[in-house]
Amino acid sequence: MNDVARAAGVSIKTVSRVVNGVQSVNPVLAGQVREAIEALNYRPDIDASTLRRSDRRTGRIALLLEDVSNPFSSALHRAVEDEARARGIQVLTGSLDEDPQRERELARAFTMRRADGLIIAPASADQSYLVREFQGDTPVVFVDRPGHGISADTVLATNVIGATEATQHLIDHGHRRIAYLGDYTRISTARQRHQGFLAAMREAGLEPDPALIIPDLHTTPAAESKVMDLLHRPDPPTALFTGQNLVTIGAVRALRRLGLHRTVALIGFDDFPLADLLEPAVTVIAQDPAMMGRIAAQALFSRIEGDDSPPRKHWIPTTLIRRGSGELPPAAHVIGDRLADSL
Repeated sequence: MNDVARAAGVSIKTVSRVVNGVQSVNPVLAGQVREAIEALNYRPDIDASTLRRSDRRTGRIALLLEDVSNPFSSALHRAVEDEARARGIQVLTGSLDEDPQRERELARAFTMRRADGLIIAPASADQSYLVREFQGDTPVVFVDRPGHGISADTVLATNVIGATEATQHLIDHGHRRIAYLGDYTRISTARQRHQGFLAAMREAGLEPDPALIIPDLHTTPAAESKVMDLLHRPDPPTALFTGQNLVTIGAVRALRRLGLHRTVALIGFDDFPLADLLEPAVTVIAQDPAMMGRIAAQALFSRIEGDDSPPRKHWIPTTLIRRGSGELPPAAHVIGDRLADSL
């Protein structure tokens, strides 16, 4: 703090007030303090008043996921927590909400809390800042998505393979006009699932209709609206492949509103609660978030214990679960009649 105060030309008290988020600090002085903090790479040590363990560890790890309320993230979180608890380790968790700035802010916050390691499903396109934040001595493991700008262990699902299998499954059941509804294109998993969809279509000699490819959906209401629009077109799709669980839920709602849930085939990527209790039950490409969480945690703890072998990439296979919605045959001639009846 003395160094920051000297660099900023302010008192230690002013530095303390800025660090602790006091809003009444003169904006000019606060700016000087923040510039000095960045230049000196100063990080407050919130544990400075307590003795650290003799092995220099805090007994805490950090876990940054897209949204811990999402069923996929929740299952992954629980698996990490179980692995940590068995070792007497606490887990500090945060949701990134697909916000690169929030990713950096939470990574810095956990740095201040001296986390012994970090598991992260990255939201930004570059994680090289982690080298500076953790000063190169804190293990990092990427989960669900690969990191960039830093070499680390990575745990991924077979997204391309799973999406290819889903699309081929619909083709095998006679569908040719298949719509793809995907997550944000800036997300690597969304791009991979789109890639698998295109690969299966072209392998079957089918040219995907650009009008049936809807990217950049991330919420249930957005997906519901797009599916409603697709099915009201003159030549609607006979099948839907949805690339994310919230998108699948939106599609289910749209199909049921239109009375087409037994007419239009549907396969979703990612399972979700009660999918097997709907009528028809929803066919999905299921990931194994619990396995992903276990492998990520085990990799991290191995690094914390001193494993310095080259970084490894762990692939967790996806599984096609046939439940009924993905096995419906094409019924294009019926869709128009059902829509007319619903109006």
